Amino acid sequence: MGKIREKKGFLCDMDGVIYHGDQVLPGVTDFIDWLYRENKNFLFLTNSSERTPRELSQKLSRMNLNVDESHFYTSALATAEFLSNQMPGCSAYCIGAAGLLNALYEAGITMNEVNPDYVVVGETRSYNFESIVKAVELVRGGAKLIGTNPDLSGPVENGIIPACRALMSPVEMVTGYNAYYIGKPNPLMMKTGLRLLGCAPEDAAIIGDRMDTDIVAGIESEIDTILVLSGVTNRDTIRTFPYRPKHILNGVGDIAREL
Repeated sequence: MGKIREKKGFLCDMDGVIYHGDQVLPGVTDFIDWLYRENKNFLFLTNSSERTPRELSQKLSRMNLNVDESHFYTSALATAEFLSNQMPGCSAYCIGAAGLLNALYEAGITMNEVNPDYVVVGETRSYNFESIVKAVELVRGGAKLIGTNPDLSGPVENGIIPACRALMSPVEMVTGYNAYYIGKPNPLMMKTGLRLLGCAPEDAAIIGDRMDTDIVAGIESEIDTILVLSGVTNRDTIRTFPYRPKHILNGVGDIAREL
């Protein structure tokens, strides 16, 4: 696919790129050391909405990877920013974990189970039938439906687990309404990521393991794309998409060696 051109900054996915669950992937330590050694701008731009930037930083710390929380931007933060811009002071019924709830509170969005402006769905380990029923009731009553990201699945140590779009599916199917998804490949998330990275599109690259979010987001934002085969995508599934990444590597550890 050609040699990777020198870049000032990198937008990097996490699940399937940096780790699977609580297991750090090969070459990641070398990659992060290289980012710091070469004074690269970098931002972990993750569609996962479960954790706050501080929790993500602490998770990496437990894997002996020291990255300050300023280097993280999540779909939960992007969702909270979108809602607060659309309707300042709005309320929401939320199906999600602490990372999403905290982002909404910090943006001045209150929780409301009676007549919220929005129903917001993100990843959570406490998904249950009662919350689906409540979400359906509120959407049918006029609440707007928002998903933190369009991922159907996410990688873990022993396979894959359902992600936001899979959890959203029952609400969409029963109500007949399609959610608006904020995370990658939504341009809102990419524009904010580039702004926080401090780089022009031509000086940045996006690294990810998903063709349907990371790679298409980079293509549509005119950013060089680096697909790593350490997550949910393999060389066979690449062929099912009508677009191609600029570079294909086994993992992020190959990036430092390429450059």
